[in-house]
Amino acid sequence: MAYDRFAAICKPLHYVQIMNKACCRWLVTGALAVAFSYASLNTFPALKLDFCGKRFIRHFSCELTSVLALSCTDTFSNLTLLLITSGIFAISSFTVILFSYIHIISTILKLNSPEAKRKTFSTCSAHLIVVALYYITGCFRYMRPNSVSSVIVDGLFSIQYSILTPMMNPLIYSLKNREVKEAIKKLMG
Repeated sequence: MAYDRFAAICKPLHYVQIMNKACCRWLVTGALAVAFSYASLNTFPALKLDFCGKRFIRHFSCELTSVLALSCTDTFSNLTLLLITSGIFAISSFTVILFSYIHIISTILKLNSPEAKRKTFSTCSAHLIVVALYYITGCFRYMRPNSVSSVIVDGLFSIQYSILTPMMNPLIYSLKNREVKEAIKKLMG
Protein backbone atom coordinates (compact mmCIF):
# COMPACT_ATOMS: atom_id res chain seq x y z
CA MET A 1 0.00 0.00 0.00
CA ALA A 2 2.80 2.42 0.80
CA TYR A 3 4.42 1.80 -2.59
CA ASP A 4 1.05 2.19 -4.31
CA ARG A 5 0.50 5.52 -2.55
CA PHE A 6 4.06 6.57 -3.41
CA ALA A 7 3.52 5.81 -7.10
CA ALA A 8 0.09 7.48 -7.15
CA ILE A 9 1.21 10.69 -5.43
CA CYS A 10 4.87 11.12 -6.35
CA LYS A 11 4.66 9.85 -9.93
CA PRO A 12 1.00 10.29 -10.92
CA LEU A 13 1.59 10.44 -14.67
CA HIS A 14 3.56 7.18 -14.60
CA TYR A 15 1.27 5.34 -12.17
CA VAL A 16 -0.21 2.97 -14.77
CA GLN A 17 3.24 2.00 -16.05
CA ILE A 18 4.66 1.59 -12.53
CA MET A 19 1.78 -0.34 -10.95
CA ASN A 20 1.28 -2.84 -13.77
CA LYS A 21 0.45 -6.53 -13.30
CA ALA A 22 4.11 -7.53 -13.17
CA CYS A 23 4.84 -5.04 -10.39
CA CYS A 24 1.78 -6.17 -8.42
CA ARG A 25 2.85 -9.82 -8.81
CA TRP A 26 6.35 -8.89 -7.64
CA LEU A 27 4.97 -7.07 -4.58
CA VAL A 28 2.68 -9.97 -3.65
CA THR A 29 5.43 -12.54 -4.22
CA GLY A 30 7.82 -10.49 -2.11
CA ALA A 31 5.30 -10.23 0.72
CA LEU A 32 4.63 -13.98 0.60
CA ALA A 33 8.36 -14.76 0.52
CA VAL A 34 9.00 -12.55 3.55
CA ALA A 35 6.06 -14.10 5.44
CA PHE A 36 7.15 -17.65 4.56
CA SER A 37 10.77 -17.02 5.57
CA TYR A 38 9.68 -15.43 8.87
CA ALA A 39 7.35 -18.36 9.62
CA SER A 40 9.97 -20.93 8.64
CA LEU A 41 12.74 -19.32 10.68
CA ASN A 42 10.58 -19.49 13.80
CA THR A 43 8.58 -22.68 13.25
CA PHE A 44 11.30 -25.20 12.40
CA PRO A 45 13.31 -24.62 15.62
CA ALA A 46 10.05 -24.94 17.60
CA LEU A 47 9.50 -28.44 16.15
CA LYS A 48 12.48 -29.68 18.22
CA LEU A 49 10.88 -28.69 21.55
CA ASP A 50 9.41 -31.18 23.99
CA PHE A 51 5.99 -30.61 25.51
CA CYS A 52 4.90 -32.20 28.74
CA GLY A 53 2.22 -31.49 31.31
CA LYS A 54 -0.65 -29.20 30.46
CA ARG A 55 -1.27 -28.41 26.82
CA PHE A 56 -3.84 -25.68 27.11
CA ILE A 57 -3.21 -22.40 25.30
CA ARG A 58 -5.02 -19.52 26.95
CA HIS A 59 -5.56 -17.61 23.70
CA PHE A 60 -8.07 -17.79 20.91
CA SER A 61 -5.28 -18.42 18.39
CA CYS A 62 -2.17 -20.56 18.50
CA GLU A 63 0.66 -18.02 18.44
CA LEU A 64 4.27 -19.04 18.75
CA THR A 65 4.83 -17.28 22.07
CA SER A 66 1.89 -19.20 23.56
CA VAL A 67 3.26 -22.50 22.25
CA LEU A 68 6.74 -21.75 23.58
CA ALA A 69 5.28 -21.11 27.04
CA LEU A 70 3.97 -24.71 27.09
CA SER A 71 7.34 -26.30 26.41
CA CYS A 72 9.13 -28.07 29.22
CA THR A 73 12.52 -27.60 27.52
CA ASP A 74 14.59 -24.43 27.41
CA THR A 75 13.04 -21.95 24.95
CA PHE A 76 15.55 -19.13 25.39
CA SER A 77 17.04 -19.63 21.90
CA ASN A 78 13.55 -19.79 20.36
CA LEU A 79 12.49 -16.59 22.12
CA THR A 80 15.73 -14.88 21.13
CA LEU A 81 15.26 -15.94 17.51
CA LEU A 82 11.64 -14.74 17.61
CA LEU A 83 12.70 -11.36 19.00
CA ILE A 84 15.49 -10.96 16.43
CA THR A 85 13.38 -11.99 13.43
CA SER A 86 10.40 -9.93 14.61
CA GLY A 87 12.64 -6.93 15.04
CA ILE A 88 14.34 -7.33 11.67
CA PHE A 89 11.11 -7.84 9.73
CA ALA A 90 9.19 -5.14 11.60
CA ILE A 91 11.96 -2.57 11.29
CA SER A 92 12.66 -3.33 7.63
CA SER A 93 9.01 -3.12 6.57
CA PHE A 94 8.47 -0.04 8.73
CA THR A 95 11.52 1.57 7.12
CA VAL A 96 10.11 0.99 3.64
CA ILE A 97 6.79 2.53 4.71
CA LEU A 98 8.57 5.43 6.43
CA PHE A 99 10.69 6.29 3.38
CA SER A 100 7.63 6.06 1.11
CA TYR A 101 5.74 8.47 3.31
CA ILE A 102 8.68 10.84 3.63
CA HIS A 103 8.67 11.13 -0.16
CA ILE A 104 4.88 11.40 -0.22
CA ILE A 105 4.78 14.16 2.40
CA SER A 106 7.56 16.12 0.69
CA THR A 107 5.61 15.86 -2.58
CA ILE A 108 2.37 16.95 -0.88
CA LEU A 109 4.05 19.97 0.68
CA LYS A 110 5.18 21.10 -2.78
CA LEU A 111 1.56 21.23 -4.02
CA ASN A 112 0.16 24.73 -4.42
CA SER A 113 -3.54 24.08 -3.92
CA PRO A 114 -4.81 23.61 -0.33
CA GLU A 115 -7.62 21.42 -1.72
CA ALA A 116 -5.09 19.16 -3.46
CA LYS A 117 -3.06 18.91 -0.25
CA ARG A 118 -6.19 18.00 1.75
CA LYS A 119 -7.30 15.35 -0.75
CA THR A 120 -3.84 13.83 -0.91
CA PHE A 121 -3.45 13.72 2.88
CA SER A 122 -6.93 12.17 3.05
CA THR A 123 -5.83 9.45 0.64
CA CYS A 124 -2.82 8.60 2.81
CA SER A 125 -4.46 8.95 6.21
CA ALA A 126 -6.46 5.72 5.99
CA HIS A 127 -3.36 3.67 5.24
CA LEU A 128 -1.42 5.37 8.03
CA ILE A 129 -4.20 4.61 10.54
CA VAL A 130 -4.21 0.92 9.62
CA VAL A 131 -0.40 0.73 9.72
CA ALA A 132 -0.29 2.45 13.11
CA LEU A 133 -2.94 0.15 14.59
CA TYR A 134 -1.14 -2.93 13.33
CA TYR A 135 2.41 -1.93 14.26
CA ILE A 136 1.65 -0.49 17.68
CA THR A 137 -0.31 -3.51 18.88
CA GLY A 138 2.04 -6.01 17.22
CA CYS A 139 5.09 -4.41 18.79
CA PHE A 140 3.47 -4.30 22.22
CA ARG A 141 2.56 -7.97 21.86
CA TYR A 142 5.92 -9.31 20.68
CA MET A 143 8.60 -6.79 21.61
CA ARG A 144 8.35 -6.66 25.38
CA PRO A 145 9.83 -8.82 28.11
CA ASN A 146 7.89 -11.76 29.50
CA SER A 147 8.12 -10.22 32.97
CA VAL A 148 5.46 -7.66 31.99
CA SER A 149 3.33 -10.23 30.19
CA SER A 150 -0.34 -10.66 31.00
CA VAL A 151 -2.64 -13.26 29.47
CA ILE A 152 -5.54 -10.80 29.27
CA VAL A 153 -3.47 -7.97 27.78
CA ASP A 154 -1.77 -10.37 25.34
CA GLY A 155 -5.20 -11.62 24.27
CA LEU A 156 -6.48 -8.08 23.72
CA PHE A 157 -3.44 -7.12 21.64
CA SER A 158 -3.75 -10.34 19.64
CA ILE A 159 -7.40 -9.61 18.92
CA GLN A 160 -6.53 -6.06 17.91
CA TYR A 161 -3.88 -6.85 15.30
CA SER A 162 -5.21 -10.16 14.01
CA ILE A 163 -8.97 -9.54 13.95
CA LEU A 164 -9.95 -5.91 14.58
CA THR A 165 -7.42 -4.24 12.29
CA PRO A 166 -8.29 -6.37 9.22
CA MET A 167 -11.99 -6.07 10.08
CA MET A 168 -11.77 -2.28 10.40
CA ASN A 169 -9.69 -1.98 7.22
CA PRO A 170 -12.67 -1.73 4.81
CA LEU A 171 -14.44 0.69 7.16
CA ILE A 172 -11.40 2.95 7.48
CA TYR A 173 -10.82 3.01 3.73
CA SER A 174 -14.51 3.59 2.94
CA LEU A 175 -14.61 6.66 5.21
CA LYS A 176 -12.67 8.48 2.49
CA ASN A 177 -15.67 8.11 0.18
CA ARG A 178 -17.96 11.15 0.21
CA GLU A 179 -21.11 9.04 -0.26
CA VAL A 180 -20.23 6.89 2.75
CA LYS A 181 -19.59 9.98 4.87
CA GLU A 182 -22.96 11.44 3.87
CA ALA A 183 -24.72 8.15 4.59
CA ILE A 184 -23.14 8.00 8.08
CA LYS A 185 -24.16 11.62 8.76
CA LYS A 186 -27.72 10.82 7.65
CA LEU A 187 -27.75 7.67 9.81
CA MET A 188 -26.51 9.62 12.85
CA GLY A 189 -29.25 12.19 12.37
